[in-house]
Amino acid sequence: MRARHALLPLAGLLAGCQAGYYAHLVGGQYDLLSRREPIDRVLARPDTDAVLKSRLERALDARHFASRELLLPDNGSYRQYADLQRPYALWNVFAAPEFSTAPRQWCYPFAGCFAYRGYYQLEGAGAEAEALRAAGLDVHIGGVPAYSTLGWFDDPVLNTVLVTEEALVGTMFHELAHQQTHVRDDTAFNESFATFVEREGLRQYYRDQPARLDALMRRQRRDGEFVALVLATRGRLEQLYAASLGLDEMRARKAQEFERLRNEYVAARLAWGGDTAYDGWMAGELNNARLLPFGLYHQWLPSFAALFARSGARWDVFYREVEALANIDTPERKRRLEELKQRPG
Repeated sequence: MRARHALLPLAGLLAGCQAGYYAHLVGGQYDLLSRREPIDRVLARPDTDAVLKSRLERALDARHFASRELLLPDNGSYRQYADLQRPYALWNVFAAPEFSTAPRQWCYPFAGCFAYRGYYQLEGAGAEAEALRAAGLDVHIGGVPAYSTLGWFDDPVLNTVLVTEEALVGTMFHELAHQQTHVRDDTAFNESFATFVEREGLRQYYRDQPARLDALMRRQRRDGEFVALVLATRGRLEQLYAASLGLDEMRARKAQEFERLRNEYVAARLAWGGDTAYDGWMAGELNNARLLPFGLYHQWLPSFAALFARSGARWDVFYREVEALANIDTPERKRRLEELKQRPG
């Protein structure tokens, strides 16, 4: 699964007990920004690789579409290119208690709290993960192809999102959605909103290409079915962790739930015609932390889909409704999102 986060590196300007970590953020962000180059300039160079040229031409087309059709912010973001010369922009560390699906939170000045901690170098993420494991937590490290600075800077298209055209276009829509609306200390709201904009935006972007749209819809349905498997596992684990059981029995039943997920995935893969898209994910260690991105990025997808439908599929109306949700207190916002989720009609 592609994972992303929104982070304000300027938090690093404040000193404190995490000064070293903040300095790392500032250095990483500065390095990224210093590599930016206008896409038009890259395209004009005679030695630009043909594949890169094709991807960047697509990026400019999708960027115009994002502002013109999806009404996403029309600014300097994604009009420049930066080659980081690494596979990911950064790496996120997720952590959760052994018997809980609640994420460990990290809080930063200005930016608020997040259910992950980002590192520009894999070594830093690995050291953080080891410390958390030593403290008895379940831990997962996920590569992040892109992130948003929420409009503080003009975010560039990165080499890390050029794997496929769909990944490139979807990432741009997702990250621009973070600039459209962002709620402090509510990762699930922010990521579910951006994921909805990404998915619906891709459908609209490819609506005039029937074969491409059909393939996209099949992938999105497959993705939805896989996410449902993972979230069902998470739900069963939450019930298990609420039970009054001894540690040995709790660990044994936790392992059984993850084995059940593996078996259910094998059955689902057969139903998908042998699609192996998630084999890599399933091959990794399964624990509470590995499930966290799914709850964050997909928890309120049905709610935003319902809200979009109730808005008459008009982006301007939809964004106003989203902003209204963003401006109310957290308990009431969750209540309304749950209501939308339960009664989408």
